Amino acid sequence: MAEPPVTPFDRHATETAVRALLHGLGQDPGAPELRDTPSRVAEFWAERLAGYGVDLASELKPLPGDLAPVPVILERIPFVSTCEHHLAPFEGHATVGYLPGEGGTVGLSKLVRVVQAYAWRLQVQERMAQQIVEALRAHLRPAAWGVQLVAVHTCMAHRGVKTPGVPVRTTLLGGTWELNPPPSFRT
Repeated sequence: MAEPPVTPFDRHATETAVRALLHGLGQDPGAPELRDTPSRVAEFWAERLAGYGVDLASELKPLPGDLAPVPVILERIPFVSTCEHHLAPFEGHATVGYLPGEGGTVGLSKLVRVVQAYAWRLQVQERMAQQIVEALRAHLRPAAWGVQLVAVHTCMAHRGVKTPGVPVRTTLLGGTWELNPPPSFRT
């Protein structure tokens, strides 16, 4: 799955949009307490969307040497992402694992970086899980893989049904784990 080209972050356009939003909300963007808000909000979004610039191929380079093909599973990797429908945060944790195959093994921190790379984008949870799986499959070619995301969405907690604290679970398994997943992926 090829990554679409990314347009560079435009700080000036973002600040202009925030000023227009404040005006549209009936606020004076020139007021002393709001004067620096456009700049702060632009900086926030530059950080929040930093995942678009991550080169996953360089992150998922196999370690040298011949390592035993034992399952590698990281549990409860915390993440915060942004719902592309409401620009509201959703946060939770990821469990990511694989059984090394012909592509080899990567350092443990690399799995965390893959989760972060996809979380730090405008996202929906189901796509984020699929993107993590595709990155594992494309770069590691594992014999088995699993990704489970559990998150609480503020768009559901603060608007619409206004039901806070309801976790959403998305689980994708493949290879030899599709029919017999390790305990970390059993719900």
